[in-house]
Amino acid sequence: MYVILVYDFGEKRVGKMLKLCRKYLNWIQNSVFEGEISEVRLKELLMQCDKFMDKNEDSIIIFSGNFQRALDKRIIGKERCSIDNFL
Repeated sequence: MYVILVYDFGEKRVGKMLKLCRKYLNWIQNSVFEGEISEVRLKELLMQCDKFMDKNEDSIIIFSGNFQRALDKRIIGKERCSIDNFL
């Protein structure tokens, strides 16, 4: 599945979340990641995140769908990370 993951974490935990998400998805902007990921890998990411997340202060929003092509993506300004898909 294709996901867009957005997080808002406290200052002490934001670095850990950035490192964790970079293992699973493509970093496109501060606190925003996207990419193809299996349901199992997404659950793994969330389980690891649960170890340091403060659910009273931090939040994660996940948009998911079957295909990236179903979304239109426009970038205005500098692109953080250009993503090329090779088959």
